Amino acid sequence: MVFGNNQNTSMAQRKRKFSQEEEEIFEDFTPNLRLLTKVRIDLKCKNERQKLFIKLINSKDITICAGPAGTGKTFVACAEALRLLTTQGGTYKKIIIAKSVTVLEGEEIGFLKGTMQDKMEPFMISFMDNFHKLIGKELSNSLLAADMIEVLPLAYIRGRSIDNAIIIVDEAQNISLRNMRSTMTRLGENSKMIIVGDTRQIDIKKAEVSSLEKVISFFSNMEEIGIMEFHKEDIVRNPLIIKIEETFEKNS
Repeated sequence: MVFGNNQNTSMAQRKRKFSQEEEEIFEDFTPNLRLLTKVRIDLKCKNERQKLFIKLINSKDITICAGPAGTGKTFVACAEALRLLTTQGGTYKKIIIAKSVTVLEGEEIGFLKGTMQDKMEPFMISFMDNFHKLIGKELSNSLLAADMIEVLPLAYIRGRSIDNAIIIVDEAQNISLRNMRSTMTRLGENSKMIIVGDTRQIDIKKAEVSSLEKVISFFSNMEEIGIMEFHKEDIVRNPLIIKIEETFEKNS
């Protein structure tokens, strides 16, 4: 009987010890896990093209998407990236947002003070608006603070091998072919890359070096890379945008 009591005591002690070790192992991850449990994505696609875009994101390592403003390409990319972050059992550790730091013609803003995040903020406001709409500003900022969303100028991706991440490359029409090559080859283990842009809104000084149309042509038959093109009839933001696009096309 005494032996049995000692055995039960020993088992209880081992159980308590394991629990303590387990708590120590996961202690650093607990805040992030708590944040992820707050993320709820309930995206209702507005047309079949958006559904196809999501299917490509899930089935391909790299998805390249081009289309006019208002088709929801960036919004859908952000929504699916958040869903993957929270549902893939830890496969993806973060969402990386990369964007070419290109200002509109004649709209130079001069030197910006502050940290890199401060400098990037004017260029990323439109992008982060998508996360604010999906999960709210407070939770979006918490994910940024926890490094589960990382915002980078395109130049800072060069030389990195990015593992366990969903990389969203925005405004791809403003990336030169050389820089696009450098960006696409950053894809590491257990990562996905979503490249989005609008060939109608090229802001770089030499429009002919824009890479978006070129990479769509280059990789259209590569099995691992998905190609998605939205058209003006896929615009869902505001019906007036279709008329605006048509008017500019007629007068260009």
